[in-house]
Amino acid sequence: MSIIVPAFGLAHLVGETIESIITQSISDWEAIIIDDGSPDDVAGAVQPYLADPRIRFLSTDNGGLPTARNRAIAEARAPLLALLDGDDLWERDYLAQMMAAMDADAELGFVTCDATYFGASRDGHRFSRYAPQEAPLTLDRVLRRSFNVYGGSMIRREAIDAVGGFRAELRSAEDFDLWVRILGRKWRGGYVDAPLARYRRRAQSMSRETERLLHAEIDVYTRAEADLAGRPEADTARLMREQASRELAVVQGEAMVLRGQVRAGLKRLRDGEPWRGSLKWSLAMPVLTIPGLARPLLAARERMNRSG
Repeated sequence: MSIIVPAFGLAHLVGETIESIITQSISDWEAIIIDDGSPDDVAGAVQPYLADPRIRFLSTDNGGLPTARNRAIAEARAPLLALLDGDDLWERDYLAQMMAAMDADAELGFVTCDATYFGASRDGHRFSRYAPQEAPLTLDRVLRRSFNVYGGSMIRREAIDAVGGFRAELRSAEDFDLWVRILGRKWRGGYVDAPLARYRRRAQSMSRETERLLHAEIDVYTRAEADLAGRPEADTARLMREQASRELAVVQGEAMVLRGQVRAGLKRLRDGEPWRGSLKWSLAMPVLTIPGLARPLLAARERMNRSG
C-alpha cells in the first residue's frame, strides 16, 4: 500500500495526518508526503517522521494538486494507492477495511467510504449527509451526484495508470474526474459503508470555492459526454453539464449583484433559472427586482451560507 499525501500550505496540520497513518491497525504501507512549492515549512514539519523508513518526503515546484499527486504516484511502489489530503485524518481501521474490500474483488478500480466532518463547520456530521452515497455505486449515479465518492479513496494502480492519472489542467474536481474516467472503462467502484476518515473543513479550503468548482465540473461533464458517446451515460453527462451551467450562472449573478452590478447580475441570475424546483427562488426573484433590495438581501443570504 502506497499512501499519497499532498501537503501544500499545511505545515501546521500535516503532523496530525501522519500520526493517523502511523496508528493504523496494519503496518504494511509506505507514505509519500509531497510538498509542491509550499510557502510554509512543510519539510520541517515532516522531518521528525522521516526516521520511520516507511515515510518518504518529496519536494517539487508548484504545479497544483493533480500534478503533485501524479508526481507522488510516479514514485509509489505498491499496487494499491490510498489518497489522503495533508489536513485530513484516518480512523484506525481505514487501511484494513479498505484493503479487505479491494482484495475481495479484482474488478474494483477503487474503493471509497464515508467520512466524518470536523473543523470549521458541520463538526461530527457525516459526509454522506451532505453528499449522498446512494447505492449502488455506478457511473450514472456518480455523474448524477446521487453517489458522491469521498476523495480520500483507495485506488488500484492498474486502474489509475489505465486512464493516465489525474488531469493536471484541472484546479478543482480532479478526483471527480478520475472516478468518472475509471468507471467509464472496465472498472467498477466499491463502497465501505462506514465513516473511516475525518474530513477537515477549513474556511479557506478549495472545496468552498464554488465558482471554480462549477467551471471544473462543466469541463468534466463535457469530456465525459464525448468519451461516453453512444452510451446512455452520455445523456446523463449532458444533462448534468446543463445543470452545472445554470448553477454557475446563479453564482456569477449573485456575485455581480454583491459587487454593485445589480442590473447585469439579475440578468445573469435569470440565465440560471434558479426558480427551477425552488419555491424560495420563485418567491425571491420578483422581490429582488425592487430597487435597492437585491444587494442587501443577497448579502444576508451569503452571510447565512458562510455560517453553515
